[in-house]
Amino acid sequence: MDLSWWSIEVRDGEHPAREWRDAHSAALIEAAVTHGVRDWTWRSEDFGVVFELGFADASDWERFRQLPAVVAALDAVAPDSLYVYRGRGGSAGAVQPRRRGPLPGLGAAALPIEPEPPILARPPLEPPFTRPGEDPLLVA
Repeated sequence: MDLSWWSIEVRDGEHPAREWRDAHSAALIEAAVTHGVRDWTWRSEDFGVVFELGFADASDWERFRQLPAVVAALDAVAPDSLYVYRGRGGSAGAVQPRRRGPLPGLGAAALPIEPEPPILARPPLEPPFTRPGEDPLLVA
């Protein structure tokens, strides 16, 4: 079955996006399930949260989007923190969720580490006081 995917992305702003998700998740899920969603998922990202919805038909999305509970949930977000678009994958807009890239420094050689200086239990002994012309090894 080929689904029509839509994403509602809420970025952190004055309030964390996870607080918005906690407040509106139940109403959004109920509205989606009762209006034809076939698959859905919440994703937490570094920038906020993404609610991905898969509908069998684009008209199901349009009906879902016009529901009072959905309109109220989206109106609760600052306009500069809300993105609603077709597709999946956070702000990448890809058909599938974006994959995490390689970690920085993955496979790189370790930086050289300077050895720590040895710890001495006592300071080194100084040679005994000698008079000029005397051999310090013979003075006892």
